[in-house]
Amino acid sequence: MDYAHLIQTVAIYALPVIFAITVHEAAHGYAARHFGDNTAWMMGRVTLNPVRHIDPVGTVLMPLLLYFATSGAFLFGYAKPVPVRFDLLKNPKRDMVWVALAGPGANLIQAFLWGAALFILQGMGVSELFFLKMCQGGVLVNVVMFAFNLFPLPPLDGGRILVGLLPYRQAMLVSRIEPWGFFIVLGLVLLGLVSTYWLQPVMALTYGLLNILLTPFAWLVT
Repeated sequence: MDYAHLIQTVAIYALPVIFAITVHEAAHGYAARHFGDNTAWMMGRVTLNPVRHIDPVGTVLMPLLLYFATSGAFLFGYAKPVPVRFDLLKNPKRDMVWVALAGPGANLIQAFLWGAALFILQGMGVSELFFLKMCQGGVLVNVVMFAFNLFPLPPLDGGRILVGLLPYRQAMLVSRIEPWGFFIVLGLVLLGLVSTYWLQPVMALTYGLLNILLTPFAWLVT
């Protein structure tokens, strides 16, 4: 294990990961409050304080163990989910979709901002690799979070969106998967199915969208 490389990698990705997780979860809470559920707000989860969203096992211990066990080839983790009472939403079935979309939407916006920052730094002639790699890492982390969380299986955001969009009977069938959804998703991840058939295609489409949106900033370095 190259510990110098590990320390460098952690230093580059720490800030992007903290922002990606924190803003993602806070966005869920803010959207829930907007649509009528104050649960997360009253519990202090609608905040940019990362301590309120970090899960010691899922956010720190699990990724580190997987990094060492696989020499950095495989990483997986999670934050503390923001509590949402869907029954308190003004229109539970419809508003569930917007609350679920808020998290990945926040990641998409962050990916755009990190990409814009990269082009602005390059346009200003900044050549410090640490900052450039941090911006690139910020784009990557948020694109991965955006794509992964849209996987259409509860309890991921994509599963909640699917439940909100399906007719009632089909929505109830999909929602019953939620208690075992995390283990099903983890199994599919370990088998490489999520990466091959979901992450890679969705990430490619997301990068294509970002390239279009970032075109004005790209002119700064041409």
